[in-house]
Amino acid sequence: MKAIEVDDLVKKIVAKVAKELAQEGEKYPSSVKDIVEITSKAQKTWQWDFNLESRSKIIAALKTKLLPHAEELAQLAREDTNMGCLDDKILKKKLSIIKTPGPEYFTTRAISGDNGLVLEELAPFGVIVSITPSTNPVATVINNTICMLSGGNGVVFSPHPGALRCTFKTIDLIRSILAQEGAPADVVSVLSDASLDSLKELMSHPEVKLVSATGGPGVVKAALSSGKPAIGAGPGNPPVLVDETAHLEKAAKDVIAGASFDNNLPCIAEKELIAVNCIADELKEYMCKNGAFELKDRTKIEALANLVLTKDQKIKKDMVGKDASVYLARLGIAPPPNVRLILVECDEKHPFVQEELMMPILAMVRVADFKEGLAMAKRVEHDFRHSAVIHSTNIDNMSDMAKFMETSIFVKNAPSFAGIGIRGDCPTSFTIGTTTGDGPTTPLSFCRVRRCVLHGAFRIV
Repeated sequence: MKAIEVDDLVKKIVAKVAKELAQEGEKYPSSVKDIVEITSKAQKTWQWDFNLESRSKIIAALKTKLLPHAEELAQLAREDTNMGCLDDKILKKKLSIIKTPGPEYFTTRAISGDNGLVLEELAPFGVIVSITPSTNPVATVINNTICMLSGGNGVVFSPHPGALRCTFKTIDLIRSILAQEGAPADVVSVLSDASLDSLKELMSHPEVKLVSATGGPGVVKAALSSGKPAIGAGPGNPPVLVDETAHLEKAAKDVIAGASFDNNLPCIAEKELIAVNCIADELKEYMCKNGAFELKDRTKIEALANLVLTKDQKIKKDMVGKDASVYLARLGIAPPPNVRLILVECDEKHPFVQEELMMPILAMVRVADFKEGLAMAKRVEHDFRHSAVIHSTNIDNMSDMAKFMETSIFVKNAPSFAGIGIRGDCPTSFTIGTTTGDGPTTPLSFCRVRRCVLHGAFRIV
């Protein structure tokens, strides 16, 4: 095919996609004022006309009816963003549907004494703006919808421009199911204009009571500068530390599983490996037997850096989240079968260690002992206080790292994704409020505490 024909084909495809996106966006008001007014009205109905039992039934139905669409939504997210691994995306969608807690998560705190009774309960903020990323667009929408609606809130989503179709489709499904169940569909809405100006106007609207931002530093900064209460899910650079007491074969498999999950897109995924020197070679052997490919040639390592990083050592966005085989092929290396991760041994100052790549490329750094490794882990995490992982059987080492790292999520002897509920018994969260100290969000995160005091009565003993 001639170059001119290829260009024409590309233009036709781009025009087709643009038309489809425009049609999707036409389903929703283009005016920020209109969309907030509609959502605010629906939120008041949802809060006052639907009691806890009704909300519980509707959210249970939402989960049940969304589940059959997990594969479809994962495929659409993969097509939209050209990032990640389809099987892992399907798992993320199912996880966000099944393991996101609902209204059952709420409890009332009661205090009684000589002066009577005090009740503390959680109430909705009202209308929430939820800014969603391109790395986990569908899972974040589902997770936040369930959490926010459980507390009686309404939500206007502001999708990432690179993930519009899958976001619109997910919200369409949610709204359709809500309507089927007799709930006000407009309690979940979306900003069809993905421009920064529209987002700023949305966040500053007086009816918007809370902003939740999941994404990079720029998005989080905008949310925190909005003048509204905000939950900021900022960047991470999670280290994994393997000490000399770890079960090495299991550690190797777990590190590969976590670091390669959805091609390293999740912010909680292992981004650099710190290994105590006496076990480093054996650990690498196990990793290379279980899906890792070690890149040893220094010229190839430099070529890989040039492939995925800009001249100022920042990630190239078009290289994020590809399969490991894609990077190897670009280096002229025939990818081994079933390769999931590229392993590169380097020093602490290398950009593969310092930058959150969001690619299945894992830097490994040797240290003399646990103490040196812990200090390094703290440095390379950059005090984001996001996530960290350790593989060890030494209780003191595990305890010391948990205290010292101060991360919102800390995982011991499992892949990083155990911290969001995969092979872990915790609830799922795709908004990890590290910047604002909220941690992994639940329905409680999107509610206000209200205190009711009854003086001189209901003390029964």
